[in-house]
Amino acid sequence: MPTRPSKSNKAASKKKAAPKKKTAPQKKAAPQKKTASNKAVDRPTMIGSGRGRAALLKRLGAILKGLKTLYPTVTCALTHRNDFELLVATILSAQCTDERVNTVTPELFAKYPDPAALAQADPEEIERLVHSTGFFRNKARSLLGTAQRLTDHYGGQLPRDLAELITLPGVARKTANVVLGTAHGIASGIVVDTHVKRLTGRLGITAETTPEKIERELMVLLPDSEWIDFSHRLVWHGRKVCNARKPKCDECLLAPHCPSAFSA
Repeated sequence: MPTRPSKSNKAASKKKAAPKKKTAPQKKAAPQKKTASNKAVDRPTMIGSGRGRAALLKRLGAILKGLKTLYPTVTCALTHRNDFELLVATILSAQCTDERVNTVTPELFAKYPDPAALAQADPEEIERLVHSTGFFRNKARSLLGTAQRLTDHYGGQLPRDLAELITLPGVARKTANVVLGTAHGIASGIVVDTHVKRLTGRLGITAETTPEKIERELMVLLPDSEWIDFSHRLVWHGRKVCNARKPKCDECLLAPHCPSAFSA
């Protein structure tokens, strides 16, 4: 005699299996990019935060100590007797060596010792005097315009304010920093020339590549009491030891703290 299906079996047979929901295929995770933080390198940490930043500051302290040992007394290599002469020499030093500028300025300063005299100069005569520094027409125009503005607006005196100095023709932030720091001891910023740019990169102090960004980063890392002489010391070190083409790493006191030593 056939058995009847139980009530539970009947209920189970009446229930239809719920259709399975379609799920979107999972995207494969993108391969992780290698970065300086997860790539093992056998050299000092270049830049960063946390432990990396602490290590950088410690290494920067050793670099400062080494630079002070090598160059205890430093100043600008441009020959000058006052802030006006330094301003003129710095304008002329654009795309030109300090040595070349120093051969040109004695005659220039003898003929035009102050802004009032330079403001009355013949543009062609200025061009003749500064010709060997390169870009002589632009530089002559800047010198004449600066002298006239100083005479007309500042009584022949250089303003001791960065915002006012950069209103002078041919005067950008770097030139203003040179004049304020060297002539008046005012730490308005940090001079970043070709030597400072090259050495801060090689020493792993900053990974920035433009003078403006390099200066901003250095101003955060260094106390303002170091701003003026730090640039001067790097310039001298760049000329004497850490040359652009062939740095003398075997003679360099900073080599133990330099991530680029013997590889530049």
